[in-house]
Amino acid sequence: MPGGEPFCRRRPVSASAQPFLILTADDLGRCHAVNEAIRRAYCEGVLTSASLMVTGEGSAEAVALASEHPGLAVGLHLVVLAGRPALPPEEIPHLVGPDGLFPQDAFSFGLRCFLSRVAQAELAAEIEAQFRLYAETGLPLDHVDGHCHMHLHPTVLRILLPLAQRYGARGLRLPRDRLGLALAYDRRHATTHIVWAIVFSLLARHTLRTLRGYRFVVTSRVHGLFHTGRMTEGYVLRLLERLDVPSAEIYFHPATDLLEPLGPNPGDLATLLSPRVRHAIEQRGIVRGSYTDLAERKGAPCFSSCWPR
Repeated sequence: MPGGEPFCRRRPVSASAQPFLILTADDLGRCHAVNEAIRRAYCEGVLTSASLMVTGEGSAEAVALASEHPGLAVGLHLVVLAGRPALPPEEIPHLVGPDGLFPQDAFSFGLRCFLSRVAQAELAAEIEAQFRLYAETGLPLDHVDGHCHMHLHPTVLRILLPLAQRYGARGLRLPRDRLGLALAYDRRHATTHIVWAIVFSLLARHTLRTLRGYRFVVTSRVHGLFHTGRMTEGYVLRLLERLDVPSAEIYFHPATDLLEPLGPNPGDLATLLSPRVRHAIEQRGIVRGSYTDLAERKGAPCFSSCWPR
């Protein structure tokens, strides 16, 4: 709605029977194609939140965008895999390759961080550097999540949580998608998705145990794992129709151009701009907002009681 108030302008909310939904775009700051898509999804669509790559080539543009649209909640999209570090490569030689970038292989990188004390020390320095870069933007820290969900890696999580608390994050993304719903919509890659479901269920259990003593909010569900990079209108409408928990997050990877398979793409942007998606949200009386809004809802549960049994 050019010239008018964005459809996703946030407002104070109170706990009620209405479902609460966070609609997040990942990879803010990666490049102009992503930044522009997020701007449109916020101003013209249903987007409420975005996760910032502080080391992305478009990070300065992204910070300016977020500053111009203070109603868009922004959090840190921690990058320790498949991306550029905040620290000089020579300070973290056990984390980066010859090109100075984090590797693409999650398994070998995760194993190295789990077993090597030297890598762990470098990882702690890198994670803190990304939090510092975020703080320097002056943007409120709504939430923390991770590129490729690496924030759930046990070593990363142990380092991340005290930093997230110190820097004032309100929420943490804890992926727990509905496998049955995803397979009912599209059974392609079923075996891979079953493996993912098992892995992320174990990571979620570990994360919940580790969260004891912290005051972060998590949503009852997080959707986007099984259809990452292809969050079609039809699938999101199915999610909205079946939304049966007090709170949920749906995350997207919008871009004005296709950057990579299963990565930022115009299809996710089209879904966030879809009049049918907007109508479904309004028709169900779903309250949209951010992790900060969820934390401030009157009577909102703490993380230990808002997770589905």
